[in-house]
Formats: sequence, C-alpha cells, structure tokens
Amino acid sequence: MSHLLIVELPGGNDTDIFAAALHAGHRFTLLTADARHYRAQAEVAPWLARAEAVIEVPGFAIGDAMASIASCKFDAIVCLQDLRIVETALIAQALGLRHLNPATASLARNKAAVRSRLADAGIAQPPYAVTTGREDLIATVDRLGLPLIVKPVDGFGSQHIFALRDAADLVLLRALAGPVAAGPGDYGLGVAAQGQLLVERLFDGTLIGCDTMSADGHHVLLGVNEKLFYPPPSFAICGGCLTTNAGQFGALESWLFAVLDAIGFDHGAAHVEVMLTADGPQLVEVNPRLVGARIPRLISAARARSAHADLIDLHLHGRLPKLTPPMHAVTRWLTAPRAGRLAAVTVQQQSDPALVEVMLLARPGDTVRPPLDNADRLGFVMTCGTDRAAIEALAERIVEATHISVVPDGIDLSGSG
Repeated sequence: MSHLLIVELPGGNDTDIFAAALHAGHRFTLLTADARHYRAQAEVAPWLARAEAVIEVPGFAIGDAMASIASCKFDAIVCLQDLRIVETALIAQALGLRHLNPATASLARNKAAVRSRLADAGIAQPPYAVTTGREDLIATVDRLGLPLIVKPVDGFGSQHIFALRDAADLVLLRALAGPVAAGPGDYGLGVAAQGQLLVERLFDGTLIGCDTMSADGHHVLLGVNEKLFYPPPSFAICGGCLTTNAGQFGALESWLFAVLDAIGFDHGAAHVEVMLTADGPQLVEVNPRLVGARIPRLISAARARSAHADLIDLHLHGRLPKLTPPMHAVTRWLTAPRAGRLAAVTVQQQSDPALVEVMLLARPGDTVRPPLDNADRLGFVMTCGTDRAAIEALAERIVEATHISVVPDGIDLSGSG
C-alpha cells in the first residue's frame, strides 16, 4: 500500500483521482490552500474523510510547509491542476519523487514561452506576440492581421478566449479592448493571472486533444479526441470522439513527441491540443497534466482501464501504459437554452449497453447561460463502442431528449413562495 500526495482537485470538485487511489489499495493525503472549499461540498467531503490527512497551506506557501510535508513519507505526488503544477514539481524534486521537472512545469505555464522554445528547436510556429494593456493589444492585432485568437499566456480550460475573424470582430475588440486586455484577473485558489495576453494566428481545421504519458523522456500516446464546438462566438466544446491509439497515429506521434522533447517534458501526463490544418499540425497548447472536464472517464471507457490508475502507476513506478485495441468513446455536453437559474434537468432513462453514463455537474438554483466557454456546460452524455457513427447518434439522441428547465432570476425554486 503506497501513500500518495494529491495536490488540489481539478475543477475544484473532481474526486476521480481519490476513487482510483482507494480502488488500487493506496492511501492518500490532500494538499490544498483551502480545505474549507472541499469540506463545504457535499459530494467531496465524504472523500476527505477517507484521506490519511488534509494538509492546508494558506497562500500555498510551500517553503513554509516542506518540513511537515516531508515528514509524511509519500511514495508519489500527483497534480491535475494547472495552477499548482509548478509548486508540485518543486515538492517532487525536494522529496525525490517522480514528476515533471520544475523548469518544464514553469515553461508550460506560459504559452508564449512554449512557442519561443519550439521555434528555437526548429518546430515552425505561427505568427504571435505577447501584449500588455489596451493600446498594445490593439496595435498588435493591427500588425499581425486577421484571423487571430487572443488568450491569456497562463490560461487554461478554454476560458477567456477571443476569436477575431472579420471586421465586425475588430469593432467589438476596440469597444471591449480594456476589459479584454485586463484578462481574467483571478483564477481562483488565490492565484492571480499574469495580466499578459498571447495574440496568435487563428487556424481553420480540426481540433484534436492528444493525451500522452511520459516516463524518463519516453512517451506514449493514449488516444486522440476529435473535438466539436458550439457555433461562434462560443468557444465551448460541445463534445468529442476519442479514438484509442492502436498504432495508427504514427506521423502524429512523431510530431507530438518532438514537441514534448523540445520543451523537456520528461515525466507525467500531458494534454496537447492540436489543430489539424491543410498544411499539417499546428500546436494550440501543451497542458502539463492529465486532461480535465471528466475526459479521463472518456479515456478510461475507450481503453477499458482507468486513466487515473495508469497515472498513479506512472508516478509510483515509472511504468508507461500499453496501447489498447481500437475503440471509440464519445461525449456530448448539456447546456442551458437561455440565461437564468437552473430549475431542473430531466434525462430519459436509457438501457443501451453503449451508454457509459449521463453526469450532471450543475445543480438546481445555479446561475446558467447558453455556452460561451466550457464553464457554462451543465453535464455530459458519454457513450462507447466500435461503431463511431452509432455511438455519436446515441449520445445526440439522449441530449436532444433531455429537458433543461431554466427560470428567470428572482423566481423562488424552493416551492415556498
């Protein structure tokens, strides 16, 4: 039985890593800046009761807590949260545990720095620039020319992203340049955004998510998730189809692994987003952790084994997962038809064996709106099988048959008024 140090939770409430640890017979401790955030959630608190300990470090001032962390004798450390990946790498280095090295962890948290490193390694990059402030943003957009995408250099989760495709978008940008240039401000967990924006070429093509695991500089591609978006101006993903890697992605693997090698990615999981264009693959970004938004469940369904268990094994023993037979797994997301407060979500019962699960993430009373970014999604439908068209059709039928009731703000949902 091994003792795992788990650093924060992805999404602030995703306990799948806890479940995988306990299922494999391991013990775990949670390291967090705010234990109250987790204990206040009815679905998370019972999992904390099963932890060996919860180490709370206000402000995540790790240097002040290293002695107490080291005294717990951990066998591995796992982080699925972008905002803590650098501190986790430093803790791992201090404790002699397998993890992504601190230099690459820091590099991967700056999208512009990644582009610069790849260019130095001879991997072609699109036109891009880093901007600070309203006037710099407008001048940079004018200089680079359309189409462009604007996003925080340290962003994640497809949030705070703006696409500039035509003259109308430029008019809107000039009207909103001040707030856009200010960026997200605060990412939560007490982490402030850097305040810089990356402006880069916007490519047409097929967006894919490539999920990899690495050990001692050797890489394995687990699968490729082809993503679908809601119509512009939304940047939310409405679903995707993950296809397991059974050796059919040779050319893509070579390119992906060259990217990972160029930034010194030596250990851990990575979620690499790539736009497949008529001129070949174009990097969108490298996320130095396992994919979020419950997509590890998609990987697990398609590979018929737990992605979290593989990640734990990677950090404990340095073992890379093996490739699995060809399989598809599909998601389709549920979203609000209008802005307001969520009253109810009614899902029709299904008995199709290809249905993996229907999961609701939002609760009655939550403020909701039609999807502008991924934070607006209410839940998902997941299906799996060898016939891609059939499982996609099944997922879409379930979404279409789901009734989502939204009421205006101010309506009493308690039934007492």
